[in-house]
Amino acid sequence: MAEARRWRAAGRQVVGYVGADTPVELLTAAGMLPVRLGGAPDGDSREGDRYLGRGLDPAARSLLSRLLAGDYGHLDGLVVSRDCEASSRLFYALRELRRIEPSVGLPPVHLVDVLHLPHHTTTRYVQAMLRQLRGTLEAWAGHEITDDEVGAAIGAHDRLRTRLAELAEARRARPARLTGTRMLSVLAATQTLPVERATELVEKLLAEVPSLREVHGRRTFLTGSGHDTVDVYSALEAAGLLIVGEDHDWGELPQRHRVGAPTELALAERYQHNGPTAPRASIRDRAAHTATAARACAAEVLLSYVRVHDDAPPWDFPAQRATTGLPAALLERQPYGALTEDAMKTVAMLRDGQEVRA
Repeated sequence: MAEARRWRAAGRQVVGYVGADTPVELLTAAGMLPVRLGGAPDGDSREGDRYLGRGLDPAARSLLSRLLAGDYGHLDGLVVSRDCEASSRLFYALRELRRIEPSVGLPPVHLVDVLHLPHHTTTRYVQAMLRQLRGTLEAWAGHEITDDEVGAAIGAHDRLRTRLAELAEARRARPARLTGTRMLSVLAATQTLPVERATELVEKLLAEVPSLREVHGRRTFLTGSGHDTVDVYSALEAAGLLIVGEDHDWGELPQRHRVGAPTELALAERYQHNGPTAPRASIRDRAAHTATAARACAAEVLLSYVRVHDDAPPWDFPAQRATTGLPAALLERQPYGALTEDAMKTVAMLRDGQEVRA
């Protein structure tokens, strides 16, 4: 959060956001620093559990706990995308807490609802949602967001996505020189920095890749729950896997679509076609994407990691396994940011080429 502190010290606004369906271009256009919020697997989640209940995805409960504890410092606003049930419930809890417990000091919060159906009516709906968000951001910022500012922000974020696509291509190379852990940490960092600085960070790493030492492990495509920390990646790669691709919304997946034109309509279409994520896409679309992405990175195995209370990914797994044709394993009901002992035994079997029972 050092960048956020510098941003505030310069008299500029910092806005937190939840979910990859948040159109960060509008926040950048408003002169704000968009900071994607995540949980902390080792943190105290009791406050989040109190308001959200223990039957919800622990990542959302942890995130709420961090907000209530002031871990993110002063935020001038919060934007939550309705990308899954946990995000929706988080939004309503934040809105109600702000209403009934103003002493907590939560910032104003806005919900953006992006639908992903392939229809023109969906595009118009998403465009209307983006206009609502734009109006809210203008109220928070105290000034109008011009079309030129939106166009410039679109161009800046598209340049970042282009550099990230190049980094993803470098990650898929043989021999490998980028671990999945490092790639995920870079992706997370780009979602907390001003877009120009994030682009510079990626360009610097791209220049260094040829000189990095080779990394080894069984080439693995990771699907299932999202990962807002590197804990699980680190454990899997320490156990002998090498994560060369993933399709969750903290990885490469949300970066693959560019806007392509400096218009509000193009921006709406970009977020309409964002994904496909487990909570919002069909099983067939998920399986097709996973198979294509796994082939592109020459994956040798498929691994689905699913957190406790994350109900969508297990429905995708049978079709993903069949479509990829790879040796595969499903790790269900895993603790947030960690793996059970039984899961690690399964990982060892996958690493060693042993058959894993469905």
